[in-house]
Amino acid sequence: MQDKARIQAMVGEDLLFLTDDQLRRGIEAMFFAYRAFTSDPDMILADLDYGRAHHRALHFIHRDPGLTVTSLLAVLGVTKQSLNRVLRTLIDDGLVDSRIGRRDRRERQLHLTVSGTALERRLSEAQRARMRAAYRNAGPQAVAGFRQVLEAMMDPETRAQYQALKDLSDDR
Repeated sequence: MQDKARIQAMVGEDLLFLTDDQLRRGIEAMFFAYRAFTSDPDMILADLDYGRAHHRALHFIHRDPGLTVTSLLAVLGVTKQSLNRVLRTLIDDGLVDSRIGRRDRRERQLHLTVSGTALERRLSEAQRARMRAAYRNAGPQAVAGFRQVLEAMMDPETRAQYQALKDLSDDR
């Protein structure tokens, strides 16, 4: 057991002095992991003539029902024009409902319809299964470390948006 702790400490020390080759391997692992992570939803989306932007919009509207268009723009970091194309399609296809804001009638609040909720569930089920299996395989320390690395890669504004989403979950 002492050997395992010593090896873990050494590995941790090595991470402070990564070589370019180690960083490149990490970048490549991220590319391939992202490709695998998006592959199942991509097949579903392709059958519907949708893209990843549609998936992201469905995900965040599902996550925060009543999300305003302005807030969704900020979360996705896309142009208003590109988001409008995506939302128009999702609304026209009966997956998203755009309602007038309660406090501010100029705002549009977004909600998934029953069909939208079903599609979001289909898209995310495979991703949750993939994440669950990877997390179980890696173990709790690796999961916490992975999350720390991802959060450390975010710029301060993005990290603040991410934290706000985490806080939203904590409040529920």
